[in-house]
Amino acid sequence: MVTLPHQQGAESGDGGHMVVCGDDALAQRVAVELRDVYRQRVVLLVPEEAGDPGGPAVQVVTAAAPTQEALVRADAARATALALVYEDDETNLRAALAARRLSPGLRLVVRMYNRKLGQHLEELLDQAALVAVPGMDRASLDASTTVLSDADTAAPALVATAVADTNKVVQADGLLLRAAERPAPGRGEVPDGGLCTLALLSSTAADPAGAEGSDGSGAQGPQLLPDDRTVREGAGRGTVVLEAVRHEGPALAPRRLARRGVPLRDLVSSQLRWALAGILVAVLALTAATTWLTDAAPVSAAYLTLLDLFSINEPALEEPTARQVLQLLSGLAGLALLPLLVAGVLEALGTFRTSGALRRPPRGLSDHIVLLGLGKVGARVLTRLRELDIPVVCVEQDADARGIALARDLGVPVVLGDVTEDGVLKSAKAHRAEALLALTSSDTTNLEATLAARTLGNDLRVVLRLDDDDFATAVYRTLRSAHPTAVTRSRSVAHLAAPAFASAMMGRQVLGAIFVERRILLFAVVPVAGHPHFEGLTVAEAFRPGVWRVIALDTARPDSRSLDLAHDQHEQEPSLLWDLHPGHLLDAEDRVVVATTRQGLADLLTPAARSDSPAAP
Repeated sequence: MVTLPHQQGAESGDGGHMVVCGDDALAQRVAVELRDVYRQRVVLLVPEEAGDPGGPAVQVVTAAAPTQEALVRADAARATALALVYEDDETNLRAALAARRLSPGLRLVVRMYNRKLGQHLEELLDQAALVAVPGMDRASLDASTTVLSDADTAAPALVATAVADTNKVVQADGLLLRAAERPAPGRGEVPDGGLCTLALLSSTAADPAGAEGSDGSGAQGPQLLPDDRTVREGAGRGTVVLEAVRHEGPALAPRRLARRGVPLRDLVSSQLRWALAGILVAVLALTAATTWLTDAAPVSAAYLTLLDLFSINEPALEEPTARQVLQLLSGLAGLALLPLLVAGVLEALGTFRTSGALRRPPRGLSDHIVLLGLGKVGARVLTRLRELDIPVVCVEQDADARGIALARDLGVPVVLGDVTEDGVLKSAKAHRAEALLALTSSDTTNLEATLAARTLGNDLRVVLRLDDDDFATAVYRTLRSAHPTAVTRSRSVAHLAAPAFASAMMGRQVLGAIFVERRILLFAVVPVAGHPHFEGLTVAEAFRPGVWRVIALDTARPDSRSLDLAHDQHEQEPSLLWDLHPGHLLDAEDRVVVATTRQGLADLLTPAARSDSPAAP
């Protein structure tokens, strides 16, 4: 065990620290996120072979498995929160049960890919905490359990990178929000404020080399949460605005039949439809002729015509010549109808039979996204892309991959083949695509696919998954030098998922964080009741420039609100109102989403913030 000098308190039992347990890069990334973004003291429980993230405020404890003895060594009983981020679901499950027995009031964040099992585990552990902590109801239970998947939490950032070329995203109420940088408006131009203005960039924010952020050496640094007057006075400086991630592209295919990917118009061919329409016209004409020539009522004439059509009527031997001719014509129409009916049934059966097979990319498809890899990460990304109504073509080598069945159910075209082979990317229409997402589990395969895609189109936006950070940095710099006009982004799943796990450890009220150059903005959910900074004030009066700003209002009834706006909104109707009027009055039953600094969040969430002291101007 390595103990840093300023970490003596954790071992002496004063608590207040956070424990992260894991066996891969995600654990170290979560520890770094807690240390750098939220300024927390962290105890990192890792196997002996794992590396040390180093840096201040991180204490490393080695253990082969997260047993109860190992959790005691990490002082988990007196910790504020515990994250279990092992790759194996069963390991996390066993450790979560042991941790809940060790400390019923401990806030747990558990990594689990199996959604159904994770939901049951969350309900079980929350119920155990409610029983162990008397007088605590579910709405006010802070020592709760949050089950997350690294694939689920990384998917929004990957989608945002492919669609909007950014990974500065926050997920709230099922909506994907991004912090978009806007250049300084020209003379006479009206700046685009998005949902709200989050920051004014420093004068050194633009980086000709393409690096993100600023070195902060300018005369004017970034200003977080400026008021309207500061924005107007900051002419010539770029801004960071909050906006929803949307896709403006071609419409998706029409509604599918029985969720099998078969459009209704594809059940029978157009030639067969025209032939059946011709038979119908002939039947109507014969019915009209029978009515006119035999003085029969229209209903009786239609009945006689159908009997003759299906050859089940008596021969008209004693009838007038006109009736006999009409019967012969109806019989000829019936002879033509029989093979058409048989052909229609066979075509419909064949269409339903082939609908279970994978679709091929349409011939004229363009402006779509090519998704390489349908593993656990690729399947989650595919779901998010389809939620945004973005056309997708998938490429997968393994016909039994996790996402193959999902792609079949969604009607997404799939190309089966090795992406490194010639012709596979062309089959996916990559040369006419808008972006390429290389998300296979192999770094070399993703890199090879990226290089192959660059030969098809230099303007293609490419996002590749690289789990090795050093390798990702080298690849990014090399590709940027070789293709300076092309957009290439390398992302690590652990790097993208770590902020969600860290924010969950801070509590369900924290939605996420984004970097503005070298400063940090946090997004949190705050109940208005008891807050002198919010209760009884308008949205404009509750705004404290440079500290916090109300950006959304939860319109759901208090008894039906979700505890976790960041992760539990896939099956619920959105309830957040983002376009707030400055004069809207906040009352005690409201719940708001605020953008705030680290110090502002500490002021809002501490009990002292709910004192009877007057609200700050």
